[in-house]
Amino acid sequence: MPIFGHISYYRPGDVLENRLALSRAGLHRPPRTGVSGSEAEGAESIILADQYEDDDFQEAVITYSGSGGRNPRTGRQTTHQEMTGRNRMLRRSLETSRPVRVFRKIDDETGRGYRYEGLYCVVDAVYEPGKSGFRVWKFRLEPEPRGF
Repeated sequence: MPIFGHISYYRPGDVLENRLALSRAGLHRPPRTGVSGSEAEGAESIILADQYEDDDFQEAVITYSGSGGRNPRTGRQTTHQEMTGRNRMLRRSLETSRPVRVFRKIDDETGRGYRYEGLYCVVDAVYEPGKSGFRVWKFRLEPEPRGF
């Protein structure tokens, strides 16, 4: 069952060393996929890791590309995405307005790991051609206004 909002004492700015640490803390349960949650209740957390060419991570607005359609060897988009699985989780979050925990993969002078960016809301979803010409789901997330 998904848990929405902050977990335990973890707050924005906290860094965990790897995906396994996120999973063990209950912050982002799947150790490999970028979206955690359920199709019925929505996404509880996502990982920003610059895996998709159509991702756009700004300070106040995140455009998070949906999942699917990529060649596993090259990482390039090779087919249209479908409204299944993790994409349904994100669309459900748009419908329910439940907050999504956002984590960003970091590897810079400040350290390595996954930094908790805070709570965001999915505010829009579009299905349009991406940079490779294939149709992709693009989910727009903005900081949670209530701060939870």
